[in-house]
Amino acid sequence: QVQLVESGGALVQPGGSLRLSCACTASGRIFSSSAMGWYRQALGKQRELVATITAGGRTNYADSVKGRFTISRDNAKNTVYLQMNSLKPEDTAVYYCKADPLVGRSYWGQGTQVTVSS
Repeated sequence: QVQLVESGGALVQPGGSLRLSCACTASGRIFSSSAMGWYRQALGKQRELVATITAGGRTNYADSVKGRFTISRDNAKNTVYLQMNSLKPEDTAVYYCKADPLVGRSYWGQGTQVTVSS
Protein backbone atom coordinates (compact mmCIF):
# COMPACT_ATOMS: atom_id res chain seq x y z
CA GLN A 1 0.00 0.00 0.00
CA VAL A 2 1.28 3.43 -0.96
CA GLN A 3 0.18 6.57 0.83
CA LEU A 4 1.05 10.11 -0.16
CA VAL A 5 0.82 13.01 2.27
CA GLU A 6 1.14 16.55 0.95
CA SER A 7 2.04 19.54 3.07
CA GLY A 8 3.14 23.14 2.69
CA GLY A 9 0.02 24.74 1.27
CA ALA A 10 -0.84 28.19 2.58
CA LEU A 11 -2.17 31.65 1.84
CA VAL A 12 0.53 33.74 0.17
CA GLN A 13 0.64 37.13 -1.50
CA PRO A 14 1.21 37.50 -5.25
CA GLY A 15 4.91 37.33 -6.00
CA GLY A 16 5.57 35.14 -2.99
CA SER A 17 6.99 31.64 -2.71
CA LEU A 18 5.97 28.32 -1.24
CA ARG A 19 7.49 24.85 -1.10
CA LEU A 20 5.16 21.88 -1.18
CA SER A 21 6.25 18.48 0.08
CA CYS A 22 4.84 15.04 -0.62
CA ALA A 23 5.94 12.23 1.67
CA CYS A 24 5.50 8.70 0.36
CA THR A 25 5.05 5.68 2.65
CA ALA A 26 6.15 3.14 0.04
CA SER A 27 9.42 1.31 0.44
CA GLY A 28 12.49 3.17 -0.71
CA ARG A 29 12.88 0.89 -3.71
CA ILE A 30 9.31 1.49 -4.86
CA PHE A 31 9.57 5.25 -4.39
CA SER A 32 12.91 5.62 -6.12
CA SER A 33 11.67 3.70 -9.16
CA SER A 34 8.38 5.63 -9.39
CA ALA A 35 7.62 8.62 -11.53
CA MET A 36 6.17 11.38 -9.36
CA GLY A 37 4.07 14.36 -10.22
CA TRP A 38 2.25 17.41 -8.98
CA TYR A 39 -1.19 18.29 -10.29
CA ARG A 40 -3.63 21.01 -9.34
CA GLN A 41 -7.34 21.64 -9.47
CA ALA A 42 -8.83 25.09 -9.21
CA LEU A 43 -12.42 25.60 -8.14
CA GLY A 44 -14.75 24.69 -11.00
CA LYS A 45 -11.95 23.46 -13.25
CA GLN A 46 -10.47 20.12 -14.22
CA ARG A 47 -7.35 18.76 -12.59
CA GLU A 48 -4.26 19.65 -14.59
CA LEU A 49 -0.64 18.62 -14.68
CA VAL A 50 1.82 21.00 -13.04
CA ALA A 51 5.11 19.09 -13.10
CA THR A 52 6.48 15.56 -13.22
CA ILE A 53 9.80 13.94 -12.44
CA THR A 54 10.92 10.51 -13.58
CA ALA A 55 12.86 8.00 -11.53
CA GLY A 56 15.93 9.17 -13.37
CA GLY A 57 15.29 12.82 -12.53
CA ARG A 58 13.98 14.06 -15.86
CA THR A 59 11.45 16.84 -15.35
CA ASN A 60 8.49 18.18 -17.28
CA TYR A 61 6.43 21.32 -16.62
CA ALA A 62 3.19 22.88 -17.71
CA ASP A 63 3.83 25.96 -19.82
CA SER A 64 2.04 28.11 -17.25
CA VAL A 65 4.62 27.34 -14.53
CA LYS A 66 7.86 27.02 -16.52
CA GLY A 67 10.57 29.20 -15.07
CA ARG A 68 8.66 29.69 -11.81
CA PHE A 69 8.18 26.19 -10.36
CA THR A 70 10.76 23.48 -9.74
CA ILE A 71 10.03 19.83 -8.97
CA SER A 72 12.64 17.75 -7.20
CA ARG A 73 12.90 14.49 -5.29
CA ASP A 74 14.90 13.16 -2.36
CA ASN A 75 14.93 9.38 -2.59
CA ALA A 76 16.62 9.09 0.81
CA LYS A 77 13.58 10.76 2.38
CA ASN A 78 10.92 9.27 0.07
CA THR A 79 9.79 12.82 -0.63
CA VAL A 80 9.06 14.92 -3.68
CA TYR A 81 8.99 18.71 -3.57
CA LEU A 82 7.50 21.54 -5.57
CA GLN A 83 9.23 24.89 -5.16
CA MET A 84 6.87 27.63 -6.33
CA ASN A 85 8.19 31.14 -6.91
CA SER A 86 6.63 34.31 -8.33
CA LEU A 87 3.19 33.01 -7.43
CA LYS A 88 0.17 34.46 -9.20
CA PRO A 89 -3.52 34.49 -8.23
CA GLU A 90 -4.17 32.01 -11.04
CA ASP A 91 -1.95 29.50 -9.22
CA THR A 92 -4.66 29.22 -6.57
CA ALA A 93 -5.79 25.59 -6.41
CA VAL A 94 -5.65 22.37 -4.47
CA TYR A 95 -2.32 20.74 -5.28
CA TYR A 96 -2.13 16.96 -5.47
CA CYS A 97 0.81 14.60 -5.49
CA LYS A 98 0.74 11.50 -7.68
CA ALA A 99 2.91 8.39 -7.73
CA ASP A 100 3.25 6.13 -10.75
CA PRO A 101 5.09 2.95 -9.70
CA LEU A 102 6.70 0.74 -12.32
CA VAL A 103 4.12 -1.96 -11.61
CA GLY A 104 0.50 -1.57 -10.59
CA ARG A 105 -1.83 1.34 -10.15
CA SER A 106 -1.18 5.03 -9.61
CA TYR A 107 -1.69 6.70 -6.24
CA TRP A 108 -2.91 10.17 -5.28
CA GLY A 109 -2.55 12.21 -2.13
CA GLN A 110 -5.38 14.11 -0.43
CA GLY A 111 -4.21 17.51 -1.63
CA THR A 112 -3.03 20.74 -0.06
CA GLN A 113 -4.62 24.15 -0.61
CA VAL A 114 -2.58 26.98 -2.12
CA THR A 115 -4.20 30.40 -2.17
CA VAL A 116 -2.50 33.38 -3.80
CA SER A 117 -4.19 36.59 -2.81
CA SER A 118 -3.44 40.04 -1.46
